[in-house]
Amino acid sequence: MKDQRTIAFYLGSLAKGGAERVTVNLAEYFLGRGYRVYIITPNQREEEYDISPEITRVLCDITGDEIHKSRIHNLRARILKLRSIFRECAPDVIVSMIGKNNFMAIQAAKPLGIPVAVSVRSAPEREYKSRAMRILVNPMFRRAAGVILQTADARAFFKKSVQKRAVILPNSLKPDFVKPLYEGERRKRIVTVGRLDDNKNQILLVEAFCRIAGEFPEYELYLYGDGPSRAKWEERVNAGEYASRIHFEGNRNHIENLIDRDRVFVLPSIMEGMPNALMEAMALGLTPISTDCPCGGPRELLGENENGLLVHSSADPDELADALRSVLADPELADRLSCKAYERACEFRPDRVNAMWEKYLLSLMKA
Repeated sequence: MKDQRTIAFYLGSLAKGGAERVTVNLAEYFLGRGYRVYIITPNQREEEYDISPEITRVLCDITGDEIHKSRIHNLRARILKLRSIFRECAPDVIVSMIGKNNFMAIQAAKPLGIPVAVSVRSAPEREYKSRAMRILVNPMFRRAAGVILQTADARAFFKKSVQKRAVILPNSLKPDFVKPLYEGERRKRIVTVGRLDDNKNQILLVEAFCRIAGEFPEYELYLYGDGPSRAKWEERVNAGEYASRIHFEGNRNHIENLIDRDRVFVLPSIMEGMPNALMEAMALGLTPISTDCPCGGPRELLGENENGLLVHSSADPDELADALRSVLADPELADRLSCKAYERACEFRPDRVNAMWEKYLLSLMKA
């Protein structure tokens, strides 16, 4: 047995998103446990998560003379380059994240005998949307050493042969969100955190807020994050009656210190895996409300309205408005859900969850 184990993570980038945050959290954990850690991505973007200098970052995309007019040629070149990097890093296990990256990792590692654990971080229907990818996903995943999913609903997407080999491993909380529950009076704010895009669906929350804003004049809405839908949603807000009470805050650092005393958190998404933003808001004791969206992550976190409120439609602002009205008009209900949410989120403390990942990945490594 080698004195030091090596683990390599392969994903699209370290841009600020859920899968990227999970990867960084795991990489830092394994580094602290004495592993040699690599993060391999095709490219590097301007705004990315910070990583410790002891973690080796490797870029694997083809460049310059390597690029050909033929897409098939380029695909083969990318696989060969990734294979060369895997060979040089010599990890004991490769963890790949999201969609076609999983296919690339399996194909690149196959001749090397390095076990690959593929990980689906969103709803599988979203990661494998095209007909071609849905045809490929089951036979490709059968070639992986391990399959990591987030929910039972995600497992049901795959054929039985893959389901039998899949494990459900949750995300861990970011350590910054692990702190004592704030028990003082909470600010009259409704907040959401996430990329501003059509799938995250923050416009549903905006429309729901406008339906109840007249009933609760002391409440304001804060949207943290940026993205392609921001401009059109700001335009709609600015044309409405409650523009002065709806705040687009953009990307902000240390969100845990910005929202930890606020009242309500809403996740209005159309589709999610196991949403980090919802889990983190629960860990801060905000009263959570979420759409009951595929692939079941919010339902697993909130239960049947036990740890927060679920709304069944991601297209009906009236239903979300009713949920908001319920907790804003009943502080005892809001406080009770807040405490239950905090208790549930404590199950995802990083020491517990990261140890689960380590145990599983060790089981895939060769002696």
